[in-house]
Amino acid sequence: MIIKNVNLETVCGITSTLPENTMPEFAFAGKSNVGKSSLINALMNRKAYARTSSQPGKTQTINFYNINDALYYVDLPGYGYANASVEVKAKWGKMIERYLHQSQMLCCVFLLIDIRHDPSANDRLMYDWIVEQGYTPVIIATKLDKLKRSQVAKHVKAVRQGLDLPKDGILIPFSAETKDGREEIWQLIETMAGMVNTT
Repeated sequence: MIIKNVNLETVCGITSTLPENTMPEFAFAGKSNVGKSSLINALMNRKAYARTSSQPGKTQTINFYNINDALYYVDLPGYGYANASVEVKAKWGKMIERYLHQSQMLCCVFLLIDIRHDPSANDRLMYDWIVEQGYTPVIIATKLDKLKRSQVAKHVKAVRQGLDLPKDGILIPFSAETKDGREEIWQLIETMAGMVNTT
């Protein structure tokens, strides 16, 4: 995918009205500090358009990035941030739930999991919950560059088993450092958005 232009078009807080977009939307969910902003920056072919932070819990809004005036990347608040209050966590959960229920243009939810670790209870809850909302999450196993090549297959298997992914469930290992996996994610987005002829 050639990225010609990127625009942070809409930022929705807890009380904001969600935009009624008319282009395909691709949402990114994942626990705090799993590399969501880094993935979105890589997919936008920008170094630091989406704010990255070593401090978890930074994304507290739903951010809509207009890509090439053709589709949207939707950055959802990170979950499982230990230092957030129960009240704040509940609000973030409600924001995500409202978005999944109300978006008319959502094509796919990408769920990010750190490839180095077995999925946490929060990861499993999020996966099951996205499925319950009627979506089939695509798993992005982030921080691939932190593993040796010989370890990758074992860790991919552990993530699949930890989430109880179906056999045909899509899992793409990804590295923000090396950009491994980016082309595969782009191809998936283009296909789902109807931007390529798949026949």
